[in-house]
Amino acid sequence: MIPQFVSKRLIGRQCLPHAHYIFHILRGQIRLKSSTVFSGMQPTGVAHLGNYLGALRAWGQLSTSTPQQFDNTIFSIVDMHALTLPPPPDKLREYKLTAAALIIASGVDPEKCILYVQSEVSGHAELCWILSCFSDIGYLNRMTQWKSKMNLTENSSVTDDAAVQNLRLGLFAYPVLQAADILLYKATHVPVGQDQIQHLELARHIGKRFNSAYDTKVFPLPDVLLTRTPRVMSLRDPKKKMSKSDPAEHSRIMINDPPELIRYKIKRAITDGDKSLTYDPVNRPGVANLIDMVAGLQNRTPEDVAEDVKGFGGHAELKEFVADVITKELQSVRENFQRLSSNPEYLDRLLRRGAERAGEIAQATLKEVKTTVGIY
Repeated sequence: MIPQFVSKRLIGRQCLPHAHYIFHILRGQIRLKSSTVFSGMQPTGVAHLGNYLGALRAWGQLSTSTPQQFDNTIFSIVDMHALTLPPPPDKLREYKLTAAALIIASGVDPEKCILYVQSEVSGHAELCWILSCFSDIGYLNRMTQWKSKMNLTENSSVTDDAAVQNLRLGLFAYPVLQAADILLYKATHVPVGQDQIQHLELARHIGKRFNSAYDTKVFPLPDVLLTRTPRVMSLRDPKKKMSKSDPAEHSRIMINDPPELIRYKIKRAITDGDKSLTYDPVNRPGVANLIDMVAGLQNRTPEDVAEDVKGFGGHAELKEFVADVITKELQSVRENFQRLSSNPEYLDRLLRRGAERAGEIAQATLKEVKTTVGIY
């Protein structure tokens, strides 16, 4: 099934098309010539349901669509980004292979795309330095992720005492590396979640500034591919995003959770005292979260799912239904993940081959960039 796309002009209208997987393009029309999809995933261990719906499954469908919608589909395990909050070195090495197993188990075909580890292509760091010379401190100061990772308010500034004392340059400036990741491959489309759109805007800003400074068109300005899937929230606090860092283990569904554990977690999910089943994310976030999960997994609207479940006998029947849908979806993913994880040599070969292919593209872009700025 071919993923379908819509232009910015249609966003918000009720006539949005339904497909096996639906994206929104926030800028312009899709370009079928000289088009490249790029996206990256930090190696942080086993993924949860939110990661799967928000990124992994979308990657799989982009890499296997027939006919191919894009000339190049490139996915990176961005281990250099993981150093902003560095894990133990042995864990980082382990997590890179875990990420590769997750990506392939979720449907990405390594024969139809480029899958590699970021640090194996030196062009990322080289281009990051060049682009940092075109990046504004003020723009980076307005980025929200470094503030959230430091538990600061959105109005915080890099000049605040808390930031001056504790903020590291890598965490503050990593959006420039993210821009380099994208522009290095001249990506035209980047599939992201809602919380990453700000970073795509920065990549466009830096690319446009570079092009303008040298009166060139070295970098295409990438469009955002935004999935229709709603944000998956915590099972224990449906007003918070599902997260691996949440100390409550029952707050999230992990990709490798066995069926009985999935059912136990869904059974304990927080809902409310109203026995009726309606979709109201503001006033009934717990029930809405369960409906959103089914909608995302079945490629339907939440309203459609809500219409189907309104005749259920109550929350218990809804939770049983949700658990059935999740366990069915994740069964093959879990089995493939376990099989791939037991063969690290195979994963390592795939990643090395992907790095070679990515490196060829990166070197061509770097030659063009270095020639443009005068250092080649």
